[in-house]
Amino acid sequence: MRRRILNGVVAGAIALLLVGCTPPTSESPSPRAPSVSPGPSGSRGPGVSPAGTPTVLATGLSAPWSIVRLSSGSALISERDSGRVLEYTADGTVRTVGTVAGVDHGGEGGLLGLAALTIDGTFNLYAYYTSATDNRIVRMPLLGAAGAYALGDQQPILTGLAKAGNHNGGRIAIGPDGLLYATVGDAGQPGRAQDENSLNGKILRMNLDGSVPGDNPFPGSLVYSMGHRNPQGLAWDASGQLWSSEFGQNTWDEFNRIEPGKNYGWPIVEGKGGRAGFVDPVLQWPTSDASPSGLAFVDNTFFMASLRGQRLWAVYPLVPDATAWFTGEYGRLRDVVPGPDGSLWILTNNTDGRGSPRSGDDKLLQVRLVPLTEG
Repeated sequence: MRRRILNGVVAGAIALLLVGCTPPTSESPSPRAPSVSPGPSGSRGPGVSPAGTPTVLATGLSAPWSIVRLSSGSALISERDSGRVLEYTADGTVRTVGTVAGVDHGGEGGLLGLAALTIDGTFNLYAYYTSATDNRIVRMPLLGAAGAYALGDQQPILTGLAKAGNHNGGRIAIGPDGLLYATVGDAGQPGRAQDENSLNGKILRMNLDGSVPGDNPFPGSLVYSMGHRNPQGLAWDASGQLWSSEFGQNTWDEFNRIEPGKNYGWPIVEGKGGRAGFVDPVLQWPTSDASPSGLAFVDNTFFMASLRGQRLWAVYPLVPDATAWFTGEYGRLRDVVPGPDGSLWILTNNTDGRGSPRSGDDKLLQVRLVPLTEG
């Protein structure tokens, strides 16, 4: 089943009332009506949408958080609470690659985002995790071959990020510029998001060794954008433009177009405030309809995994508008990545203590994507 937020032709935002599915949590506060910004008239332009019933690729995952697909045909999955990295092989086998040493799970903390890249001939896995003292990013050689991967020793890339029981951020990704980006939450202290001297409440951009790129917007700083509460989605469109999805507090979740050096308002503004000096989101949802985590871009369409909203949002930024898919059918959704042969992979998240586990949870799902029909 699907539900769509339609673009309007009147000035200001258009509101539709959507019904929430689960009680509030620190990741998913109380609901309000959603709103979208008016965009260009006419069709959305090219894009895709899910078709048919998703196929179950893997079951029995425990609080999975991040997926990274590898060129070998395997995919790696992080488990937040156990600290394990799992390998999903091309033949459908799930095996343990290793446990990331030092992961200290508590609340929303644990083993979070993954990213992979070959550096100087060595295949490396980056991981963002919560330790006993901080949130940090490390790099580990990924040893062996598909079906038999193992983790090498950790090399710290960035340490000392404030941690908390919630708002740890945790998404990492390699950008089209070959640099490493990371979302960092405010760790429960909103003022950090407006503090240029804090790395919390920010989106960070760094060289692959953790050093500061010379063209970052704040000289000598890893900060790429600021004023974020708890962003957990990163994806680039076909032009190389960065976008992010972000948890709101009591009112609005956000889908943001990220520009270097810009301020996205938290905690002064949540959602669209129209205030000078702050960037408003392109789209916003009441927190009951989203609580967004993973974000992926496929064929001019963003797909956003929603936890409390228990749905997959297909977002068309050119209009802008969005359509909800699979509402309530698979429970909480944590991550989403482009799959093989024009498909989409979706990671459920019902075993993290906030969901209602169903038979076989948690699961890795695959759904076919088809072009949008004009008109």
